[in-house]
Amino acid sequence: MSIPKEPRQLMINLMYLVLTAMLALNVSAEIMNAFFTLDRGNVKSSAIITNSNTKMMGAIGKQVEAYPKAINKEYQAKAEKAQELVGALSTYITDLKQELFDAAGGPSEEDPTIPKGKDDKEVPTRLFVGEPPEYNAKGMELKKKIEDTRAALLALVDKESLAEIEAKLPLAIEPMPENTEKKNWADYNFYQMPVAAIFPMLSKYEMDAKASSSVMLNYFMEKIGGGDIKFDSFEPVVSAKKGYIIAGDKYEAEIFLSAFSSQNSGSTRISVDGRSLPVKGGKATYTVSPTTTGVKKYNVKISITNPLTGETKPYAKTFEYEVGRRSVAVSADKMNVFYIGVDNPVSVSAAGVSSNQLKVTGSGITISKKGTGKFNVTATRPSNDAYITVSGGGLKPTKFAYRVKRIPDPVAMLGKYESGSIGNGSFKAQQGLIAKLKNFDFAAKCNIQGFEMTYVRKREDGVVARNGGGRFKPEVLRLVKKARPGDIYYFEKIKAKCPGDKAGRKLPSIAFKIR
Repeated sequence: MSIPKEPRQLMINLMYLVLTAMLALNVSAEIMNAFFTLDRGNVKSSAIITNSNTKMMGAIGKQVEAYPKAINKEYQAKAEKAQELVGALSTYITDLKQELFDAAGGPSEEDPTIPKGKDDKEVPTRLFVGEPPEYNAKGMELKKKIEDTRAALLALVDKESLAEIEAKLPLAIEPMPENTEKKNWADYNFYQMPVAAIFPMLSKYEMDAKASSSVMLNYFMEKIGGGDIKFDSFEPVVSAKKGYIIAGDKYEAEIFLSAFSSQNSGSTRISVDGRSLPVKGGKATYTVSPTTTGVKKYNVKISITNPLTGETKPYAKTFEYEVGRRSVAVSADKMNVFYIGVDNPVSVSAAGVSSNQLKVTGSGITISKKGTGKFNVTATRPSNDAYITVSGGGLKPTKFAYRVKRIPDPVAMLGKYESGSIGNGSFKAQQGLIAKLKNFDFAAKCNIQGFEMTYVRKREDGVVARNGGGRFKPEVLRLVKKARPGDIYYFEKIKAKCPGDKAGRKLPSIAFKIR
């Protein structure tokens, strides 16, 4: 192409070139934004699948509750494991997207959901392309996690269904073309790819993982007979909001027949203590307001027509609940004092208040929940004004005072010997000093930091040796091996360190006479 000689024509050609470049830039920007539109669609679809999976897990739980056979509970546990595996991979991909977002400059000014460097190709190359154990081997790491998750999911499937489920699982690594020059999967998928293109790719794998979870949950639901309506056994069931209430409060419970089909509710009759209750959707609601405390009982009778046999059978059962008045109690499981450096287990109970409603806080101490009504207290400094406060469930804040102490001083011992006379052979067999906590109910161990030993033979000057730690060092061990009847060994300047100590503490001296 020749360059025009006329300035006017040259200017026109240059303008066309600039216009073409600007159009190319606009198309590029539109494509980049389209990638994020696609990513947002993947994220929404993933959320829909997550919601569906949650409902499916609830249905599995209800089915197992109705038919609590061992095999059904096993499939329920496998369903929970599948959810756990997919959840771990989903979390990993979410963290990976955040890392990419930050590496691409963080939120842009025009749209904080899109990174500044959305068209940057070097960032994905640096972050994803490489071979383990390189720092930038995120691509191959992602590939391995996807393959491991798929393998772990398939390991939950029975052998006879393995081929079918394996074909259905969308979570998989697509094979690379045979004629590619790329060195590995990460190189093929991420090398010189713009940042914007990576996000929908990662979201796609996350969505595939959750869709695979759906396949697994449907498989387990079929295994426990989720598609069948069975009426092979019946038992009255009461679902009460509270099993223990306060005098004057309302006791409310739903009464229904386990494994009951709402399609058959028209032939169900429910009564309590001879009083008929209205039945809706296969369930009846029983309400009573007791004014006295103690255990209350009521008799439930249910009659139902089995749709498989046409036979009507009555079922009866007695239920009970307890009425009490509010109170609260806190007890230290070991003793009424907390020790620094060890776990102090505490039990908290409040009559008339559900453990889920209780709020337990600490002052001067740190308290953490370990289970229903069970807590653990840790402390870092001695105090006479540490408190546990209990509130919630209509209970006024109640404060309990405790003291915080250091672990008591241990006793220095030579093996199982404290002090006094000791046989020559027994003495020479010892390996060092130990610090023993006597009459202490906590799982704590103190360690000897060092000591000074003086060896005295009759009518001779004493020989002094210093030892670091509790185990005898060569210099001390040499003097121990010299022991003979009548010799005396003094262990002094003994220091030990216990859990929670910032510095060692001095222990009383001990002495042994060889016999």
